Amino acid sequence: MPLQIVIRPIRPQDHKQWSALWKGYNAFYGREGASALTEDVIQTTWNRLISEAEPIHGLVAESDHGLVGLAHIIFHPNTIHIEDTCYLQDLFTEEECRGRGVARQLVEAVHETCRTRGVSSIYWHTHESNTTARLLYDKLATNTGFLVYRTTG
Repeated sequence: MPLQIVIRPIRPQDHKQWSALWKGYNAFYGREGASALTEDVIQTTWNRLISEAEPIHGLVAESDHGLVGLAHIIFHPNTIHIEDTCYLQDLFTEEECRGRGVARQLVEAVHETCRTRGVSSIYWHTHESNTTARLLYDKLATNTGFLVYRTTG
């Protein structure tokens, strides 16, 4: 059954609840314990999300019980469009809310945010093992088949 929620931009007073969601998101991808993000990274991410001057923005899903999901998006120029593109970097819902329409509503809100900014291209990636999310993503977007490579330097 869909959950009654409101999707809205993140606000400074959301910090505590956002922190809990952010911790859950990072734990889902194995960034916990010894591999957890440092407090500096967490605080910098938060500061970027609430700053009007940054290209990083946050949306949250709020139910009558508090925040149950988040989406972090980054607007940036690219080489194949004149207008900016949007990278949906992080999308997370609390486990008990999965399958209840929260992630879909967050993605739809990202689309609406992009429309108001004149941005028509949105992309994201997920781990190939994230079958639950991929079931939704396959309905909302096209899997381009690209692989992600990462290096440090």
